[in-house]
Amino acid sequence: MLKRKSRLGAFPWIFPALFMIFGFVLWPAFEMIRTSFQDVSSSGITKGWAGLENYQTLLANPDLPNVLIRTFIWVVGIVFFTIVISLPVAQLLNAKYPGRKVVRWAVIIPWAASVVMSSTIWKWILDPYYGVLNKILIDLHLYKEPVDFLANPKQSFVWLMIVAVFVSIPFTSFVILAGLATIPDDIVESSTVDGATAWKGYRFIKFPLIKPALLVAMAINLINIFNAFPIIWVITAGGPGYETDTTTTLGYKISFRDQDIGQSASMASLNLIIILIFIGIFLKVSKSQERNS
Repeated sequence: MLKRKSRLGAFPWIFPALFMIFGFVLWPAFEMIRTSFQDVSSSGITKGWAGLENYQTLLANPDLPNVLIRTFIWVVGIVFFTIVISLPVAQLLNAKYPGRKVVRWAVIIPWAASVVMSSTIWKWILDPYYGVLNKILIDLHLYKEPVDFLANPKQSFVWLMIVAVFVSIPFTSFVILAGLATIPDDIVESSTVDGATAWKGYRFIKFPLIKPALLVAMAINLINIFNAFPIIWVITAGGPGYETDTTTTLGYKISFRDQDIGQSASMASLNLIIILIFIGIFLKVSKSQERNS
């Protein structure tokens, strides 16, 4: 009886969190899945039950397989290169040298700034006529004339990934930096006294201790990159055609350009399934690594 009262007494404290989860996560997800089985007009009027028709139409889209492959490359590639680059950047930010605070502030600016603004700046940088990148390459005599970096779909997709990595590095570096800050100095000093080189000290002492922070950074990046919309939309709008689209921008096009709300909801539901698969694989791999370590 006392346990039951204590549980009920805790309810007012956890109610705001439960309300937020239900109101902003579970209910919208339920409505999204329900809409995917409805026949909805372009004006938003529900005409009735459509069954699996929206999913059948979506899966019959000839561009969907390439978009799915591109989404996989987008997520895995960006998360991988973000982590690889952020590890040494975090080490740099953690080192003691004059002006370290200035360097930290400079690194965090791309993350603190609006993603739309950063994407717009990168679009200007890559512009073939007044872009600074073309200006530098021509001044260095590496190119004789301006190059349109976004003309070729494969090349433009690579540039989109570069921009996404650039935007993701600051947050990831600071998460890893937080992990480095928790490592006691005496452990590092004792390893140095025992003759461990800087590389061995990092590999066998620091890196295992920052794994929890690293896993958090990877999980957050996984979700953020999968749902990344502004970078692609501002720079290429998924074009030409669907050549630089991911499932997120494809769903936007289906909803706002094709005015197919039911099919867009089915695309959003498919996105939910994909991100759950990504997270499930990530958690399984991370657990297996923890057991082996």
